Amino acid sequence: MATTREIKRRITSVKNINQVTRALEAVSASYVRRAQSAALASRPYAQYAYEVLVNVAAQSKGDPPHPLLYVHEPVERIGILLITGDRGLAGAYNQNIIRRAMRFVEYYQRPVHWITVGRKGRDAIRRWIARLERDENASPVLKQQEIVAEYSYLPADPDLPDIAPIAESVFNEFLNAPVHEFFIAYTRFINTVTQQPRVLPLLPLRPFEAHQKQILDLVQPEPQVTRRSGDYIFEPSAAAILEEVIPRLTQLQILQAIRESLSSEHSARMVAMRNASESAEALADALQLEFNKARQLLITNEILDIIGGVEALSKNT
Repeated sequence: MATTREIKRRITSVKNINQVTRALEAVSASYVRRAQSAALASRPYAQYAYEVLVNVAAQSKGDPPHPLLYVHEPVERIGILLITGDRGLAGAYNQNIIRRAMRFVEYYQRPVHWITVGRKGRDAIRRWIARLERDENASPVLKQQEIVAEYSYLPADPDLPDIAPIAESVFNEFLNAPVHEFFIAYTRFINTVTQQPRVLPLLPLRPFEAHQKQILDLVQPEPQVTRRSGDYIFEPSAAAILEEVIPRLTQLQILQAIRESLSSEHSARMVAMRNASESAEALADALQLEFNKARQLLITNEILDIIGGVEALSKNT
């Protein structure tokens, strides 16, 4: 059995950890309310904007009036915008979206250009690429991966100007044709205890098609294309309107994915820190009980020693 001094030291350590986890839970609770409000407020607009984008892309005829509508055939390389957190202590939040993005790449079997938002995703993809390069049995296609841009430490409440460099990197990769399809891997906020990692097709703006069921299971379904009797009528011209609207609405999809991810991250961290605090309190109670038992045993032994000494003295007198 550990000594009372060792147990007392462990109790102090556990209580100190409990104070830290309580503080982190309070900080995450303050952030999560703002993040949830921002994500839920812009979600309907982002969803309807996405439907407009897909409908315009599906109903355009002939040569596409905007480069972001251009469909490359065949798809030789894809890009993935991976959104994770900069810090840990958020349960399985970062691991879930990273694993989902990796499974998508393994099933799709295309060379990948990564754009990472968040240090956790960047570090995980770097380790995965290095591990694939050392693995002689790895697929040659999977070894053709690289991180072309990375971003971290976004503001707590990002807006369009904050994510403009990220969108610019995505547009450059697609418009310069090193990447033929682009996806967003993010975590959709459901509620405080439930978050869903998802992969969303972003570019080109068309319904995503894949022949493998595993890929379709990993990709978030796109809104159904509205069937209309006529085509869209653009004034003054389709090129002028789409040149202004499509990049902005595409940026909005990126912003919404980042807001959903931030809300999910803060919620996951708050729940993880609450569970850690409860575990620390339970451990402190168990250690306190162990300390009381050890202290009681020590007192009992001291009393027995005193009694034994008194009996020995009485026999000598």
